Amino acid sequence: MLLQKESTPGLNTVTAYGTGYVEINGTAYHHSVHFGPEGDINRWSITRAEELTLAVLREIAGVKDAAPDPMAFLDGEPTAITSGVEVVLIGTGSNQVMLPQSLTDPLLRLGIGVEAMSTQAAARTYNILMSEGRRVVVALIPMEIE
Repeated sequence: MLLQKESTPGLNTVTAYGTGYVEINGTAYHHSVHFGPEGDINRWSITRAEELTLAVLREIAGVKDAAPDPMAFLDGEPTAITSGVEVVLIGTGSNQVMLPQSLTDPLLRLGIGVEAMSTQAAARTYNILMSEGRRVVVALIPMEIE
């Protein structure tokens, strides 16, 4: 399905999707990918939502552990360094798969929203948020061949 006629110049835009592929900036990818508005389109080893881990979500969101400071908790200092991402969208294939709270809560505590939805919905939502200038990243699992 063609998502939109033209991509936003200079920004990674989902231009189409269908069974077994996602198209970004006019290039079809037949494997899972993750990316933000700028930068590379990264191959993603996840093929099913059930494979997601907190480490994978942290990597996509650009969260890194802060240098250990045993007294940081007294000042309420964060124990992680974030990349400034506001929202992580996960496209879970043909159907929406809800993520367990144990995966989403740690990012929510850092001020990063995590939303899981079908790949179609995630692609559309990403394009809208990206065009509004929001700091969003998306990870898309292609829709399954039925």
